[in-house]
Amino acid sequence: MYDVIVVGARCAGSPLAMLLARQGHRVLVVDRNSFPSDTVSTHYILQLGIARLRDWGLLDKLAASGATPIRRLNFSSTLSGFAEIDGVIATYAPRRTVLDALLVDAARAAGADVLEKFTVTDLVWREGRVAGVRGSSAGGREQEFRADFVVGADGRNSTVGNLVDAEYHHVVPPSGFFAYNYYDGLDWGWQIRASSDRQWFGAWPTNDNQHVVAVMRRLDRFADFRADVEGNFHQVFDQIAPDFGARLRDCGSRAERFRVMRYSENYYRRSAGPGWALVGDAGYHKDPYTGAGISDALVYAELLADHLHAGLSGAQPIDEAVRDYERLRDKRSAPYYEFTHTLAELALPPLYRAAFGAAAGSELGRAQYFTLIGGGLDATEFFGRDNLQVLYDAAGTPAAQREFPNRS
Repeated sequence: MYDVIVVGARCAGSPLAMLLARQGHRVLVVDRNSFPSDTVSTHYILQLGIARLRDWGLLDKLAASGATPIRRLNFSSTLSGFAEIDGVIATYAPRRTVLDALLVDAARAAGADVLEKFTVTDLVWREGRVAGVRGSSAGGREQEFRADFVVGADGRNSTVGNLVDAEYHHVVPPSGFFAYNYYDGLDWGWQIRASSDRQWFGAWPTNDNQHVVAVMRRLDRFADFRADVEGNFHQVFDQIAPDFGARLRDCGSRAERFRVMRYSENYYRRSAGPGWALVGDAGYHKDPYTGAGISDALVYAELLADHLHAGLSGAQPIDEAVRDYERLRDKRSAPYYEFTHTLAELALPPLYRAAFGAAAGSELGRAQYFTLIGGGLDATEFFGRDNLQVLYDAAGTPAAQREFPNRS
């Protein structure tokens, strides 16, 4: 009998299991995969996520894995910098084979039981509450595990979320698609470029001296892109910044097959109920444009661990504690959620164009911009009327070019 069963052992599930086990709780984490194993990802971890790894004693292990530290973000020749947030002076974009295995090992080291290659097929219910899981290992007989609480950390289309019929809300349809590969031979650091014809490319260093190299386009171009993935991949670079396109061909050596991902919807799901909760992409997912998914998984896994501990220790009724977790997660994540799916349209609204233009025009603006991008500044604060007035003044933006949010 466990205190908590966590379904899903990647970047939300394993940290949750680790933190609960460190507090003395009996935890089982199961996953249909074995580790190390790969998964589609942006790879990038924002400063707030790096701070969690540091505080949990895992950052040195990540740094020792060969992941390249990132200390400067380049959006253009005029908008380049980095924000120190919560004492973090470098970020990372590790391979998921590295990060997820590190997190699984940390959960084991903390005392959690980890069962790999186990697929959950059903939940156990008792008196109207979730009380465990049923499933099987590959080719094995069905097994049942009981617990006081079950958490779905099993990503988009969560099995746990589907079995409890967790409702979706604040859904925003997908706007684009994302393709990436790994390249040897590049020394670009972290680069992002976008164009007025609604396409984007990016590159950032990962493990083994490689770069993740990615492109984004609008969803209506998906079928055409799939017809010639490599040719269209290079075309994005050639159309946005021909010098980068030439350097990719001349210096870059493609290491693996292309990953092409058609986005799923942006959404929240009801994430708290009798005996169950959802965390990570299982309960809240947004477009990969801002690369915040891993960081959110780490941050909100810690938030859920704190609230589950309050419930398991008797400090608060557990269902009430987990509802508080959901409420706080939704409140804290909402500004960045809206910010992300606005950027993902690949066509900045006038307010964003004016604000980002002003940000590039002063030291104060650049500091605020990179703090916003790193997750350390609330988007509602950055785009607040009074703050924009300060940024426009600092940049000398003409009155006719100043945009402000609606007062509604």
